Amino acid sequence: MPLYKEWNIGDHALAAIWKIEEPESFFAGLTGLEPDIKNEKRRIEHLAGRFLLTHLQHDFPILGIDKDQHDKPRIANNEYYFSISHSWPWVAAVIDPRKEAGIDIQTWHPNIHKISHKFLSATEQNLFGDEHKLITAAWCAKEATYKWNGRRGVDFIEDLPILYFDNITENTEMMIYIQLYERQQIVFVENIINADFACSYVIESKE
Repeated sequence: MPLYKEWNIGDHALAAIWKIEEPESFFAGLTGLEPDIKNEKRRIEHLAGRFLLTHLQHDFPILGIDKDQHDKPRIANNEYYFSISHSWPWVAAVIDPRKEAGIDIQTWHPNIHKISHKFLSATEQNLFGDEHKLITAAWCAKEATYKWNGRRGVDFIEDLPILYFDNITENTEMMIYIQLYERQQIVFVENIINADFACSYVIESKE
């Protein structure tokens, strides 16, 4: 079973990372879903994400997932808050019964510095330089916060400035603090740095 990692976030949330090695039929059979997605890889990712939710919470109502007015996936009455991310062949998911959740996973892209100006301010670009792992981790942290916020119209540069980050080495965790101006909060994000990917998830927020 290619479960890479499963862990608790705070007192209530559960999260996991899965490496897709199974055929589509494995996920389709366990979820009972037949998504109308033409691209095979995207279809498997979709199924694997739903499967991972049921791995974390066996009675998670995956058939009831729908998008709200901001296109954020939700279930009725917010029985659970959740977030899913995938970057082939990795899938990550988090479930929280009490508060909003956000997670993102990205495999390494050595040339990501060429587009870093699209999501990092000039100050952040100077901070991270051309180090593709730092830049990828920064993107993950902002994306996880965007999913946690769950609203359209967020500018990754103006609304999600990175205020602080710890030093980073292979196979360690990094902490990034992000201020989301729209909600006047500091959002604390933790990063898992793996040989194959970076994964970020929101652990708490403060006014």
